[in-house]
Amino acid sequence: MGKRTPLYDLHLKANAKIVDFAGWEMPLHYGSQIQEHHQVRQHAGMFDVSHMGVVDIRGHDATAYLRNLLANNIDRISFGKAIYTCMLNEQGGVIDDLIVYKVMDDFYRIVVNAGTREKDLAWMQKQAAFFDINITERQDLAMLAIQGPDVKDKIGMLFKGHEKGLQQLRPFSFAAIDDWFIARTGYTGEDGFEIILPAKDAVICWQKLMDLGILPCGLGARDTLRLEAGLNLYGSDMDESVTPLESNLAWTVTMDPADRDFIGRAALKKQMQEGVKRRLVGLVLDGPGVIRNHQRVMIENDGEGEVTSGGYAPTLEKSIALARVPAEIGNECFVEIRNKNIRAQVIKPPFVRYGKKMF
Repeated sequence: MGKRTPLYDLHLKANAKIVDFAGWEMPLHYGSQIQEHHQVRQHAGMFDVSHMGVVDIRGHDATAYLRNLLANNIDRISFGKAIYTCMLNEQGGVIDDLIVYKVMDDFYRIVVNAGTREKDLAWMQKQAAFFDINITERQDLAMLAIQGPDVKDKIGMLFKGHEKGLQQLRPFSFAAIDDWFIARTGYTGEDGFEIILPAKDAVICWQKLMDLGILPCGLGARDTLRLEAGLNLYGSDMDESVTPLESNLAWTVTMDPADRDFIGRAALKKQMQEGVKRRLVGLVLDGPGVIRNHQRVMIENDGEGEVTSGGYAPTLEKSIALARVPAEIGNECFVEIRNKNIRAQVIKPPFVRYGKKMF
């Protein structure tokens, strides 16, 4: 039996199809993955993401520690703000991608991926040896993602008296209301919020959101939404064998100031000097068929690459993918699908943002 979130019984009650995800028993969908996808793009949907890891970093050296640990510069954010970044190994490979929230100078909250929790914590502890900090995994917390164009108007109904403040939250900002943590972040390409809350409050929160007409959505829709949004999935689009520069994440790396010697910096600097040989791009299939992970991508006179994430995009009604290919790529390539070479156009992700086609 896998691990279960506090909402497991409610998922069963809502007829969820339960699957194993990184050792957790999670809802794949509640009947129709496509309907759930459209619900988020057009209205409002919610996801149980309590399988994600929440890690609190506290202590006198918290800022100095994160300056060293992360590829993005923690100094870029002030209180109440969040930053997206990668945590790298010495070779510049991606150990995980994560979001860091700055609560105070000596208190940061980090959200890590479900499948990398143990690995991440071990790495964080190892790097903490020379810093005056405490690292605490918050297993007492749950996490919900509420996404879609209608969410901004509905979120206030959950927090009477805080409506205006929450509606005015900027993207990548958060507010703390008692021991609830409400952030304007998400993984769908839509507007929305992520709520980190005590596990004991999760069921009541879920029910209240249902009463507001925010429908439950599973991991299936979460994946098609993030693919349309051109957002990477750890383990598919990046891992320890590739750097952020090869993963369309150069924007998450801050090389200034030059004296911030973060882990992996030297490797990235070398790669920048030598030139990045492979890049992560978007593909849109011209013909029929569905692009799947690990299919070959062929570029005339330029060698070949591989699909890292592929699938059907319900908003666009065609197949799309992220693929790692040789750097000098034109606007056309071929994907090998069932022994046939199908033409695809190359784009810079995202494919869809705020419900609109982006290419």
